Amino acid sequence: MRNFDQPGKSVALGTNGMAATSSPLATLAAIDVLRAGGNAVDAAITASAVLCLTEPHMTGIGGDCFALIGKPNGAVLGLNGSGRSAAKADADWLKASGLTEIAPQSVHAVTVPGAIDAWDQLLKQEGTMTLGEALKPAIKLAEQGVPTTPRVARDWPESEAMLAADEGGSRHYLKNGRSPREGEVMAYPALAKTLKTIAKQGRVGFYEGEIADEIVKHLAARGGLLTAEDFAATEATWVKPIATRFADHDIFEIPPNGQGLTVLITLNILKHFGLRRFEPESPERRHLEIEALKLAWILRNRHIADPDFADVPVGELLSEETSQRLASFIDTNRATDANISLPGSDTVYLSVVDKHRLSISFINSIYYDFGSGIITPKSGITLQNRGKGFVTQIGHPNCIAPSKRPLHTLIPAMARKDGKIDMSFGVMGGDFQPMGQVNVVVNRYIYGMDPQAALDFPRLFPQGETVLTESTVPASVLAGLKAKGHRIMPANEPLGGGQAIAIDHARGLLSGGSDHRKDGFALGY
Repeated sequence: MRNFDQPGKSVALGTNGMAATSSPLATLAAIDVLRAGGNAVDAAITASAVLCLTEPHMTGIGGDCFALIGKPNGAVLGLNGSGRSAAKADADWLKASGLTEIAPQSVHAVTVPGAIDAWDQLLKQEGTMTLGEALKPAIKLAEQGVPTTPRVARDWPESEAMLAADEGGSRHYLKNGRSPREGEVMAYPALAKTLKTIAKQGRVGFYEGEIADEIVKHLAARGGLLTAEDFAATEATWVKPIATRFADHDIFEIPPNGQGLTVLITLNILKHFGLRRFEPESPERRHLEIEALKLAWILRNRHIADPDFADVPVGELLSEETSQRLASFIDTNRATDANISLPGSDTVYLSVVDKHRLSISFINSIYYDFGSGIITPKSGITLQNRGKGFVTQIGHPNCIAPSKRPLHTLIPAMARKDGKIDMSFGVMGGDFQPMGQVNVVVNRYIYGMDPQAALDFPRLFPQGETVLTESTVPASVLAGLKAKGHRIMPANEPLGGGQAIAIDHARGLLSGGSDHRKDGFALGY
């Protein structure tokens, strides 16, 4: 039970259904769908579309999405909605381009958006609503406008100069030439029109016709390679989730090209150290998580790529032999000297569970703040920069190539116990996501925290040669980590954000949490 003398959120409780998002309007939209008879998938797509308006720097229809669906019978399905590079992005082009990396604002960082096709497929296979019906609340809000919430208002100014330099950015995402202040209402008439076209025509209205035409021509004028054929060929892929066993629970992730494998490798390493003997907030527990993630990260960067182009040895990487070998590399008293350089990014994650206990763990993103910084002037679509996830080293499994998906940071997660879905959860924050998920899993299944407490827990993250720490990490823990050789640096912003919904099947109860680092909440009924 939380300390009611301290500021914080109580865990949300409900019996019929629950939604947890990073935006109040999105959570309410999801609950409205559930109360009207829609299911969890219907509610998730509706909420995701609303988030494109309430957190436009984080997500949009010009981005990608991934989803895990937990069925009432305990089966877990996965959908990879990540888009691909241009068919023309071949080795000859790469050699001639002279690129040593793909910069975040480069036109070559723009991959085909996969979200709309993924939304459509999710609704057709597991939902009860059409795409047009799910988009109605977002269309209304785009026309009427939405108030800028506190965290969004804090983040937006960081992109002001980039948006001002872009025709579409300055037109659609600045207010009188500046970022909106807290409480100011932002309407998106161009995006409302675009959403109406998609609502009327379905996915084809996005991937063919005027919308795709504008995107292709706008990118071509900047030297982009994407074509109308690249858009028309876009299709999300149903995948078999990968999993490992941790603390009597099966933890599920989307397989590569997503980085969920990193979480599972880290958890497998941690199994060997008996975390229960340490306090939840202790330098010993924190040291082990940091060191395990460092090792998992090396394997992530070496192996994770589009499985259509590379053989990713998932079975070997998740084997007991590998976990034992990696665990043997960890010195419980000293930090390893590893320089892991990671970029920042922006994402929205949400979770919904309905009265039938259909669960969805859903994540949608445009990667960096306002993605590539390229926004279409007419349709108002922010184009993602997921191509930044590729490397340009020819021969590397993750090297950019024709119609290829990059290494992807998006990782929805789900836990199952005794054959039933136990928790739908995820943590946003680009490359922080594996550490965030490990924190939540350990907090919940080793230390027994409820979903809200598991998310609220202070965070830290190894980045470069340092460990970034939130201001709430106790001084005693920082001192203990320094004594083990970790270089501590205060984080300049909160680390990630997340949502989680746990299912107590015996009591018929749902309990949910939504990260205090964002503006949203979990709501059950």
